[in-house]
Amino acid sequence: MALFAKDPRMQQARDDGRPRLPPGQRLTDGWPVLHYGSIPKVDLATWKFHIFGLVEQEVTLSWDEFMALSQSKSRSDIHCVTTWSKFDNEWDGVVMDDLFALARPKPEAAHVIFHSYGGYTTNVSLSELHGPENMLVHTHNGEPLTEEHGWPLRGLVPNLYFWKSAKWVRGIEFVAQDRAGFWEMYGYHMHGDPWTEERYG
Repeated sequence: MALFAKDPRMQQARDDGRPRLPPGQRLTDGWPVLHYGSIPKVDLATWKFHIFGLVEQEVTLSWDEFMALSQSKSRSDIHCVTTWSKFDNEWDGVVMDDLFALARPKPEAAHVIFHSYGGYTTNVSLSELHGPENMLVHTHNGEPLTEEHGWPLRGLVPNLYFWKSAKWVRGIEFVAQDRAGFWEMYGYHMHGDPWTEERYG
């Protein structure tokens, strides 16, 4: 923390008035690697992304089809439940609202489950995923994601703890009732708001 003690960004507030650095967090200029299990082997030639569940139209995309969608850029801070935060990340990918428009969620859909290669899942309220900051991303700070950070594609939900931004994502399931994902079943919070320190349920 000493390296950042005089960093003016530490004193900045978000548009919603909350401090830029959530309570209990420390700023880092690195990007720690944390995940459960081994890094999955993914072949882009056979990679598929599925949108299913409570949708009007199930969608399956190849990598080329995904990359042919409208691509967007965003800038955001990320906050890990293990107490590190990394400011000013630049991302490239597809905004979730644009992706959801392809599948058209049914009115009863209230939550999504992210499914990843390797069997990892995590749950997020659908209401949390609207807005241009929520994306599926393939590029970080101008470079393709590395394998340990979720290549070829990961979720990005920057207003929640970073375990909700699933690595190696391969599908999104729309559901009516909230359902615990991998870490939630092991005691992590079902919501995960960094500013209210929703670390554990």
